[in-house]
Amino acid sequence: MSHPLLRRRPARGFTLLELLVVLVILGLLAGYVAPRYFSQVGKSEIKTARAQIDALEKALDQYRLDTGRYPSVEQGLNALNQKPADEARWQGPYLKKAVPLDPWGKPYQYRYPGERSEVDLFSLGPDGQPGGEGEGADIGNW
Repeated sequence: MSHPLLRRRPARGFTLLELLVVLVILGLLAGYVAPRYFSQVGKSEIKTARAQIDALEKALDQYRLDTGRYPSVEQGLNALNQKPADEARWQGPYLKKAVPLDPWGKPYQYRYPGERSEVDLFSLGPDGQPGGEGEGADIGNW
């Protein structure tokens, strides 16, 4: 009679083939799900940029109603939070928080007078370059 501790137990675990099958299935799932997920992330960043531009544009309109004109390019969007030295009719701040960066971490571009509308307010998009097409296109108030 053998001692209970010396008895061999059947080996437990997965075979190499079973592990490979699981890895292939995980790879297929990742290949299917990842592109769909990341395209949604890109779309949400674009929607965020559009919403921020809309909010900034409304703040600029309120600034113009109070002062009679939009901030100069030199004053920029900071005039929405900090009173310009030469602006007696400023009633701000016009934003609750500081001027946000775009979803890609870059400042929004501001032009007055604008080339496409009275005021141009835009982000250079994910590529950070002027122009572009598709998801790399500029996002603006035009």
